[in-house]
Parts: sequence; structure tokens; C-alpha cells
Amino acid sequence: MSSSINRRHFLAGATCVAATAVAGGVFGSGIAQAAPSTYTPDWNSVDQHPAAPEWFQDAKFGIYFHWGVFSVPAFGNEWYPRNMYRAGDTANQHHIATYGQPSAWPYHNFINGAQDLAGNFVKFAPKLKSAGGKFDPDEWVQLFVDAGARFAGPVAEHHDGFSMWDSQVNEWNSVKKGPGLDLLKLFSTAIRAKGLKLLVAMHHAYNFTGFYEHVPAQTDPSLKKLYGQLGSAAENQLWFDKLKEVVDRAQPDILWQDFNLRAVDEQQRLNFLAYYYNQANAWGREVVTTYKDGMNGKGEVFDYERGGPADLTTPYWLTDDSISSSSWCYTQGIGYYTLQQMLHSFLDRVSKNGNVLLNIAPMADGTIPQAQKDILLGIGDHLKRFGESVYATRAWTEYGEGPTKMGGGSFTTPHAGTPQDIRFTRNKAGTVLYATVLGWPGSSLTIKTLSSDRINLSSLTSVKLLGSAAGTYIDLPTPTQSSSGLTVTLPSSAPYSANAYVLKLAFSGSIPALRPLAGAVAFTNVNYTGNAGVFTVGDYTAADLTAAGLGARTLSSLRPAPGYQVIGYSGDNFTGTSWTFTAENPDLRVTGNNDQITSLRVQFNPASYFRITNATNGLALDSGGNVGSGSNLKQWTWDGSSNLQWHAEPVEGGYYRLVNRTNGMVADGWGATSDGSPARQAPWNGGANQQWKIVHRGGDRYSIANRTTGLVLDGGGNVQSGSVTKQWTYGSSTNLLWSFTAL
Repeated sequence: MSSSINRRHFLAGATCVAATAVAGGVFGSGIAQAAPSTYTPDWNSVDQHPAAPEWFQDAKFGIYFHWGVFSVPAFGNEWYPRNMYRAGDTANQHHIATYGQPSAWPYHNFINGAQDLAGNFVKFAPKLKSAGGKFDPDEWVQLFVDAGARFAGPVAEHHDGFSMWDSQVNEWNSVKKGPGLDLLKLFSTAIRAKGLKLLVAMHHAYNFTGFYEHVPAQTDPSLKKLYGQLGSAAENQLWFDKLKEVVDRAQPDILWQDFNLRAVDEQQRLNFLAYYYNQANAWGREVVTTYKDGMNGKGEVFDYERGGPADLTTPYWLTDDSISSSSWCYTQGIGYYTLQQMLHSFLDRVSKNGNVLLNIAPMADGTIPQAQKDILLGIGDHLKRFGESVYATRAWTEYGEGPTKMGGGSFTTPHAGTPQDIRFTRNKAGTVLYATVLGWPGSSLTIKTLSSDRINLSSLTSVKLLGSAAGTYIDLPTPTQSSSGLTVTLPSSAPYSANAYVLKLAFSGSIPALRPLAGAVAFTNVNYTGNAGVFTVGDYTAADLTAAGLGARTLSSLRPAPGYQVIGYSGDNFTGTSWTFTAENPDLRVTGNNDQITSLRVQFNPASYFRITNATNGLALDSGGNVGSGSNLKQWTWDGSSNLQWHAEPVEGGYYRLVNRTNGMVADGWGATSDGSPARQAPWNGGANQQWKIVHRGGDRYSIANRTTGLVLDGGGNVQSGSVTKQWTYGSSTNLLWSFTAL
């Protein structure tokens, strides 16, 4: 793992909101694909590996730990081995002051042991409690169990090249050097003894692809190996050999890898995948591999570092986040996120079809600081009491509602929610919907998503509040539904203390289908039943439909959101006969295209007018009326004026033109080159300046990016009515997000 300051350029913009599979109007796991009995080292073969087996989707929560040689200096972060060699870096300055010049006191002194400038002997040499030390792997794993984790494991090798097992290919390992312990074996034994799935994390792809670039050239062959200086062919072979050892020795259920896999020889990547999958077949187990880059993303699970998507996303995904806001390994003065930030972001990620792998940062001697234990036990308290709403659940059609927006990509800070924030999950049978409220809402709660114009709740049989102890419930009065939502009466005060509260809504059959706010929902059966997929604006091939849990030629009913249209094609890649749907269609047999759609496009209906509203200030995009060409676009308080109404008309390449209802002119980027440049308007001339990519960013929100400038429309914050609409580089601000409301 790494500090985000050094990594952001690798993963910026990695998030993609894909189609989302639902079953019976609720989120499903998609269509199972038969795995081959033997894998060969090519993409066609390894892409057939089932990426996220059911046990993985059931597990939800795992724990791992950055603990190793880099924990000894306890300064900066886990990139200390790199930064101590970077002249002028704070780690370099600290190292010089504490140990001496790196040329005279190199990183491997922390492995072999040496005296610092004050005469203290320093070495990565944790001792087991049974040998008089402070390290007890069984105590660690019991903590993970108490925290509610269902899988756990060590960082078996970080970027620094030190293997935490008895490696035969790397003498720089924890048995031959350092503590003299096979740490991977100790952890594997303890984890499996408690019934957890074993995760092994490997970060060694970056060891020889840039981590030690500031280390002087070594002459000793062994030091060349440690510092990634063996040469390309040898390094790529060593990368594979280390993974093979881990697979053979630990037989991990999850083999997690950090970034820069794309810098490893492609054939070696394929050799690893085929070997691991074939070994797993021999073990009779379903296994998971993860990636941040360098994989096809079909047989493996994508991992967001310190983040997650803004909305429901498939295929099933994972995030790795740290309990610390400042470092992945223990450092003096380490800072921590709050329990609420960790728990609420975890619940948010589960609601969006993901698992969470949470990192802790033990001290070099094997001590886990109490502050870290408290956060883990706080998460465990929630899962012990309310685990039925988390474990073995699936995401629903909507992930949730409320003012707190979480995720949006990698490196997005975890947030604590509010009592107005709700996150949904459902049981695998699709008959129970859980609504988790991120705080006590008071004596009444209105769930806006469950309004009468979006869902028919006639089959709702009961609403209960999960009790303080697992398996206990508090019966609630029959709720009332209106166009504002489902209003539930709760106790006058919180019946117990918790960091989140869970409502259990039970139905006599499947949870009814929910009408989408944006995009469309497609179903395999008539009357909006069967497997289904939630699709945002975009183009979906046959492969995309299959990934969404539907498959080509399976669609039998469609629900476009108001103002959207779906174009279905009989052929793949938008070929053959086409059908356009601008309204709900409960039975495609009537129009003769039942089970005929092989690919589809979801678009804004060019015949609809929209109010385009900024997410921060609530003002609507405004042309200003019958103004001259080149006039600035503004924002105005919504009053129904045609100045504030826009067509979103598709043009080639997935772009749109935004046409004003009053003056007929289109939004124009005007060749802006810098943040803060105004957006303008002009008569349509077909130029790229007048074309916009509208990208779904979660819920009913979009960014609107100019084809020429790449900048997005910017509301500018909480500005006054009449303020100019600007353009800005896309980022995390809600100033850059807009909703489209059909009129």
C-alpha cells in the first residue's frame, strides 16, 4: 500500500459506474459462468474464472495489516524505505538525524540490526509472547473475529522486498533474517483455526518498478535482489516465483495485489493467474484475486484504494481502506478516522455492491494500539447486533438516500453519515429490505425512496426495528405511504445506543420493483419481474448485458426513468433492427421484440425538456433568454421559465448538445483553457466545443464535460441567482454535479 500523495496519479479517474444487476427488482449476483477444469495462461482462459464467489459476496468485511520492517522507524508512512533515500524528504532528514546518511546506514540495517546514532539497537525482531515478547497472532485473530471480519491476513510482502515467509527464492525473509519466524505460516494457522478465510496481500510489483529508484546501484547480488536491481527478466521471474511460493505454502482464499501490475510482464501475470486458479481447482476451493491495474477485470475483483463508487456498481468490487488517516503502517503520532467514519463508510460500500478490506497498523513489537482495537470492536458491536442486515445480503435497486454523498472513486475520504442518511440492503431471497439509518432519526422517519410514485408497497407485511441483541425486533405501527415517501413511526426516543439503526421491511413475495430516477431498468420477465439490470446513461453491448446479470436476448420488460429513452438492438454493438422506448413497457411481447434485444443504449429523450440543477446551490442552468451569440450561461432560481429548460439531444460518439428552449442556442465550451472560464452559448454549428459528455456520478447526479476543453460545468458553489456558470477540472466538489429533471 502507499500514501495517496504518491499514488494519486496512478488511479485518478479509475471509477466507472457500470450496469447493476438486480433480481425481482432487487440486486442480484448475475449469471453464473461455468469455470474451466484447467486454466491456460491466456486471457481467454483466465477471464472465465468466476471473480466473486458467493462466499466472498456473503463475507462483506475483512482485515489486514501493514506490519513489517518499515514499522521499525515508525516515521512518515510505509514508504519510509523509499523516502529515506530521497534527498530533502522529511523521511530523509529524519533518517540522517536518527541513524545517519542512508549511504552509510541503509534500509537493510533495519532487517539485519544496527545501532542508531544514540546507541540504541534497532531491528525488526518481534518476539512471540511465548518467548517473552509482545506478539501473539492468536490474540490478533481473536480481535479480528470480535470485529466481525470474515476474512483476514497479512501483507506478506510490501514494496520493500522483504518476504514474511520461509522463502526459497528470496533470502531477505522473516525466517532467515529479522525475527526468525515464519510469519505467514503463523498467521495462516491462526486465521484458519478461527474459521476465517485467508487473505494474503502482495505488493511486490512495485519493488522493482520504481519504489527504490533513489537507492544507489548495488554491487552485492543479494542486495540487488532486495532493492529491485536484478534486471527486467530476473525481476519478472522473481515476481512470479514469490507468488507461486505463497500459493503453495498458504493456499490463500484471496490473493490481493497492489498497484503497478501493468509494469509486470503480461505473460508472467497470466502464468500466475493460471497457476493459482489451477491450484484452487485441485484444492476444491473457490478463490479470489484482486487488482488495481494490469488485469482484464473479468476473472478478478477490482479494488478501489481508500474509496469506492458513488453508486451501485458491477461487477462485485472491493475497497481497501486504512484505520488511519495518515499512514498504513504504525508511526509515532499516527492519526485515526472515527468509528462513525469507518462504520458508516463500510455500510455505504456494502449498499453499493462491495466488500471492505480494512487495514490496521500494529507496532513493530506486535502490539496493536488500543485506539485501533476500539474502532474494530465498535464495528464488531454493530455486526454482532445487526449482522443480518449486512452478512449474506445483496445490494438493492437503490443504494440509499440522504445528504451525505460517499465514494466517487479511489482516494475518497470516508464520511460519517447523519440521521437523514439511509443505506439499503436486502436478503438473498429478495423478500426482505433492510434500511440502515446512520443515526437516530427521532420519533418518525420518512424514507423518500419508497414514495408512492416509485414503488407499490401493497405486499409489505411488516416493518420492524432490529433490537439491541441479534435476532430481536421491535414491532412498529403500520407505516403510511405518500408521494413524499414511506413514513415510519418510531419510539419517541432511541430504545438503545447504537451508531446506526436498522429497519426490516418484510414482503409477502419479492420486493416490488422500484421505478428509477435516472436511466432505466430492464427485466428478464414481463411486468417488471425476474432478473433485471439498472442502467445509467450509456451504451451496453451483449457482454455488458451479461455482466449485469441479464444476458443478450433476455429482456421482456423495460422501465425508463421519466425523460429517458432506451434504444434496443437485435444485434450486438448496436446493429440490426432497433426499437425505441420512451415510456414504461411491462410486456415486450406486445411490440414483438420480447427476448430480441442483444445490445442497448440508454439516453436522454431528445423530445423531453429538462431542468438542469446544480447539486450545491440548487440553481437551474439559465440561458438568460433571447441573448446574443457568445453570451455567458448563468444560473437562476427555478421559476418554470423556458430560459431554464433544455433539450439533451444525442450526437455522435456518446456526446450531447444542450439546446435552450427560449433561444434555440446550445451550451458552448468556447475553447476555454483554464479553470473558471465561463460557459457560453451559440447557435449550433456541430463543433466539438458544443458537445458534452454527460457522465453519471451516482443517484440522479451527473457531470457535464466539454468535448474540446475536457472541463465540466461548474456552479461555483453557493452563489447568487444570476451568477455565471463556469467550467472546471472535474474533482470531488458537488459544485461540478448536476441533476436532470424531466418537465
